[in-house]
Amino acid sequence: MLRPLHSIKLPITEPHQLDQDEAYFYLRENGRDLRIRFHDYGEIYRRPGLYEQIFYQRLKCVSPKKVANILSEVLHENRVEISELRVLDLGAGNGMFGEQLQTGGVSRMVGVDIAPEAEEACLRDRPGVYDAYYVADLCKMTADIEEQLKAWHLDCLSCVAALGFGDIPATAFANAFNLIAPGGWVAFNIKESFLLESDQSGFSNLIKSLMMSDALEVHHLERYRHRISIDGKPLFYYALVGKKEYDIPADLMAKLD
Repeated sequence: MLRPLHSIKLPITEPHQLDQDEAYFYLRENGRDLRIRFHDYGEIYRRPGLYEQIFYQRLKCVSPKKVANILSEVLHENRVEISELRVLDLGAGNGMFGEQLQTGGVSRMVGVDIAPEAEEACLRDRPGVYDAYYVADLCKMTADIEEQLKAWHLDCLSCVAALGFGDIPATAFANAFNLIAPGGWVAFNIKESFLLESDQSGFSNLIKSLMMSDALEVHHLERYRHRISIDGKPLFYYALVGKKEYDIPADLMAKLD
């Protein structure tokens, strides 16, 4: 699909003082410059091709392809047919990761995102990637949404470029994890700092607890360059693929923020 080329400009003054989730760019539109944060996904998704242009063309993000390739390799090593997976893609956005999985052979896939603009962008730009797309807050999962998701008999959870900055809280990830059947697969990526001992956020503690417990058997953990920052420096993430052994216990769920 041919998408419009937007006029964008990255800031050049003191970008090093901004946290990754505070970074922004300027979009020239209708004769004026709009200041848009990288995490203002609703504003970005409303404009066809803008997400791809800023993150993949300008900032060289490789995460969808990287995580999809690692998942495929791990499944091959474990003699699991990727075509047989039933994937829950959490934080599905406009379907970029789902498209990678579809290209790789996944035939059953459900997308979930909290933003209605994400669903609209996915239906506009990548129709047919997901068998169903739910706009839902998994922190406050309704009985109806839970019943519908369970009806898919999901056995793989994916979540790419959406964790650790409050976009998907720990509770939402944990609830999604618990929707996956025991013995199913989990594939996601996180910023490298979230695995540091000094990070005591709820999300960081959840991931570290999963990795140290028997709930998640880690098959592959790899540090890689997720993308570059607005001042050209590499941003490193970890890609993780593992097998779910059992649900997150209630006592750990109770500690999440």
